Amino acid sequence: MDSDERDIFQFLKAWGTGFTNAKEVARRASSKRRFHEDPEWAKIILMRMAERGILESDPQGRFRIKPVPKKSHSKQWVSPDIAKILKESGVEVGAGGEGGIAADEYYDQL
Repeated sequence: MDSDERDIFQFLKAWGTGFTNAKEVARRASSKRRFHEDPEWAKIILMRMAERGILESDPQGRFRIKPVPKKSHSKQWVSPDIAKILKESGVEVGAGGEGGIAADEYYDQL
């Protein structure tokens, strides 16, 4: 990622899994001066990041960091007694998690 993409990524990371519009990204991801010189500077970068699979957009044109996809064989919650029995037999169990934001290195590979 280049520096503009990194700035946008860090800004959207603070929003978590919530969507935000391109104008808000352009206003807050960089300096006020850059926004006043070119209020549309972030749109092209956001589109490029969406093409690469780093971001996703909703039908209203807002963007967010694309969550890590869930695995089809994700872990399921089980009662502590059953978990103990399964652990003794060598089966690994635990609470399944939802797809969230991954570490920065995951998005650098995209």
